[in-house]
Amino acid sequence: MAHRKVGFGLRGIGHAVVNGVGRLGYASRFFLMILIGSGASFRRIHLTIREIYFTGVMSLIIILVSGLFVGMVLGLQGYETLQKYGSESALGSLVALSLVRELGPVLAALLFASRAGSAITAEIGLMKATEQIAAMEMMAVDPISRVVAPRFWAGVTSMPLLAAMFSAVGVFGGYLVGVVFIGVDVGSFWSQMEAAVDFRQDIVNGVIKSVVFGIAVTAIALFEGYDAPPTAEGVSHATTRTVVTSALVVLGLDFILTVFMFRGV
Repeated sequence: MAHRKVGFGLRGIGHAVVNGVGRLGYASRFFLMILIGSGASFRRIHLTIREIYFTGVMSLIIILVSGLFVGMVLGLQGYETLQKYGSESALGSLVALSLVRELGPVLAALLFASRAGSAITAEIGLMKATEQIAAMEMMAVDPISRVVAPRFWAGVTSMPLLAAMFSAVGVFGGYLVGVVFIGVDVGSFWSQMEAAVDFRQDIVNGVIKSVVFGIAVTAIALFEGYDAPPTAEGVSHATTRTVVTSALVVLGLDFILTVFMFRGV
């Protein structure tokens, strides 16, 4: 009986590994198909602009509100910590570096995956469930170039802009708490920030992170929607997988990118 349980356990692990490798290969092929089919979406730029509105503009509210409160919390917590060492004037640099380097790209990507990524997966999954994808193929319309590629480039374009807005509003939130409410010197707040934030080391690296996160989150959302079983339960599970997988991938990529970007500092 014990040997039988061990056999079933090993069989289950092997089955999961094989399925995981198969899905990874299918996802890689799907991503390559998106890149190949992007030419048609560039020629019909209005499709991408429409999706930028859906993925980017419609995500502005949650990005701006979240960024404001994150910046306010950073300002409050940072002031309480810096006050112990008599370094309240460094509050601006602490808030700016925390947002530009890490919190801005990462939290914006997580919010983007929760709002836009799940919506993309649900939309593509429902199009597949209602046989709209099959109808396009029957009419000799490539669904990759017509439906998938515009959404991919819209997500890649929107993510860096949303991350930049998140960081900017977060800095403003830190200013509100630190300067307006607590009373930190406004000159010290901005001058310390200007001296501490480096354009290439901080801002450019933050933009690179947000672009990578945008590619990863959008590709995962599109793949899960396109690969979802054409049922209500299948679309529901695909939407859940999009949010969970995107969060794990973003956090893992953040660690890898941080190691490569700041190992020489």
